[in-house]
Order: sequence, then C-alpha cells, then structure tokens
Amino acid sequence: MQHLEWPFFDDAHRRFAADLAAWADENLTAVDHDDADATCRRIVAELGRAGWLEVCVPAEGAKLDVRAICLGRETLAQREPLADFAFAMQGLGCGPISLFGDEAIRARYLPRVRSGEAIAAFALSETGAGSDAAALTTRARPDGDGYIIDGEKTWISNGGIADFYVVFARTSEDEGSRGITAFAVDADTPGLDATARITSIAPHPLATLRFAACRVPADHVVGAPGEGFKIAMATLDVFRASVAAAALGFARRALAEALVHSRERALFGRHLADMQLTQAALAEMATAVDASALLTYRAAWTHDRGESATREVAMAKMFATESAQRVVDRAVQLFGALGVMHGHIAERLYREVRALRIYEGATEIQQLVVARELLGRRRETAVPARRT
Repeated sequence: MQHLEWPFFDDAHRRFAADLAAWADENLTAVDHDDADATCRRIVAELGRAGWLEVCVPAEGAKLDVRAICLGRETLAQREPLADFAFAMQGLGCGPISLFGDEAIRARYLPRVRSGEAIAAFALSETGAGSDAAALTTRARPDGDGYIIDGEKTWISNGGIADFYVVFARTSEDEGSRGITAFAVDADTPGLDATARITSIAPHPLATLRFAACRVPADHVVGAPGEGFKIAMATLDVFRASVAAAALGFARRALAEALVHSRERALFGRHLADMQLTQAALAEMATAVDASALLTYRAAWTHDRGESATREVAMAKMFATESAQRVVDRAVQLFGALGVMHGHIAERLYREVRALRIYEGATEIQQLVVARELLGRRRETAVPARRT
C-alpha cells in the first residue's frame, strides 16, 4: 500500500482503498468460479449493499472520481477477478447515463445500479466493429414515439445477466462516427435476445445480443440523438484508465505470490529466492509493477484535474496491461508445474490478464493514440526552422 502515499492521492482516497481492502479480505474469501453468472449477481448485490458502487455510479451532483475507480479496481483485482469485473461493469455499463443522461433517465436507472439491485451493461462492439467502433451496423429507425432497433452486438460483458443495456445504434445514413445514438434498452424488451452466451478464456458473463424489431421509447435515448459515438468515447475515456488499474492489481498479486513461493520453495539445497536468476526476475516484476502504477495514477490524476488525459490514459492502458502479462507469465514460470495447474492462482491470473490487452482498446490502438497525440503536440509546439 506504499503507493497510496504518492501525491496523486488525498486522504479520502487512502481511506477508501484501505477500507475496501479490509472489506474484500473479509467478504471475498469463498468465490464460486464455476458459476460466474450467479457469482457476479451476488457480488454486485454485496458491493451495492456495502456502498462501494457509489464510486463508479455517483449520486446526483457528484462527479466520477477516476482515481477512486482505479483504486477500487486495483484493490479488487488483486483479491478476486470476478469482483473487479462486477465493480467495473456497473460503472461502465451505466457510464453513458451517468455522464450524459437527463434527469429522468438518471433517476430511472442509476439508483438501482448504485445499490446493486440492477446490473448494467455497455453494448458497443459488433463482429465487424471492435477496434473500429464507428463501423457499427446495428440500426435504429424512428417509429412513432420511439425507435425500432435491428442488428447484433457481441462480446458484451454482463450479457445475459444484465437488467438493461446501453446500446449504440446508427440512426442516420451518415457513415463513420456520425449519426450514432445511444439507447437504454431493458433486458426484457420484446425483440432483444441475449441467450447466445460466449465462453471465454476466463469465466465472465459474456453474450451476443440480437435485436429484431426491438422497440425502444424515445425517452430511452441517452444524451442527444446522433451524439452516441461521442458519448461512447467519453465513457471509455473515463473507464479505460481503470483497465490499467485492474492489470496492476493482477500484477501485484502475481508478484506477491511469486515472492512467497520463491522464499519457501527448496531447490538444490537452497531456496528459489537465493538464486540470482530468480532475484533478477523478481526485480523486473517489481519494477514493472511500480512503473505501471505511476502511469496509471498519473493518468487518473490528470483526468480528475479536468485536463485532457487522452495520451496519459493510452500510455497507462498500453504499458500496464502489457507489463501485467509479462509479470504474470514470469510468476507462472517461477511456480513451474504448479503454475499451469487448473485452479492455481498463477494459472487463474494467466487466464484473467490476457483479455485486458484487447478490450476497451487493444494495445495496438493505444500505440496509435499515443503517436497521434505526440505528433499533434509536436506540430503545435514546433520551433520554426532557423533562417540563414
């Protein structure tokens, strides 16, 4: 917890992280990973009753505190990946409503999500529109006092267990990012089918959503019609830094487990920790963890200051997720055969960490974002060539 003393945080952040860690240590000791649906429902309810969801689903008049969201994800990911998932998806799922919803739609959904009584989901991705989200083809056409949605979304977290989805659909013939609108669609709306479940490398609720003449009232539009892409990107801009924080939590746990094992594992009459190659590996792991933490909380701090954090968030997401993959992989190597045994903590972390390099903007996309920001700033601040 030494990083909490860094100047990125205030005393409220430090108390939040310490209190959440204590709660998690007491309440997340027995988790059923064989039934991810039931486990996520239970954890969402428990997080809501304990008040932890107020961080990612703020009350009326309160702002999203990105540093607190990141601390929440790091703390939970370090202890139980499904708890991190449940916490994060409540925030992301209703993020468009928190940031852009009018008073009526906020009142309709946010209190239930904040209390853990309702599960939210963010439905942007499609088979042909993952990294290129603006290429989505799901359409919503006006129909009387509402819209008719037709199309398909996939890789939707909380798919199949959510009580409602924020769905992004094209409402005009404009190509690219223009003409996309966000809708809040209740899970029991006729024409919405979320039964096509997806099995992934780690046990999370995922599904493909199919819309066939799915009618949504006009007052379920989130924000302004045609502003959906901007809403989606603004929401991801807030929560993308938290992906880096989750990766940081996984990496911290992997390092902690590797340290304990290396001190205890007898090998050739010594302990694994006495070997220089082990010490070098642990040093690299620890350095990657600290570097990831610095980038992650710099990004969150910059965002909370009201400054543009696009470059900082992309750097954090790119570096922390790639580094966590290496740290976890090194932990598996140090555990040897135990590290690949199903159910072992190192094996679980190995499966959990992989998707973080892909979702909410793959590493390659973050590289492009950083380069674009860097080149743009160079043009703005370039020193004119000296004339001779």
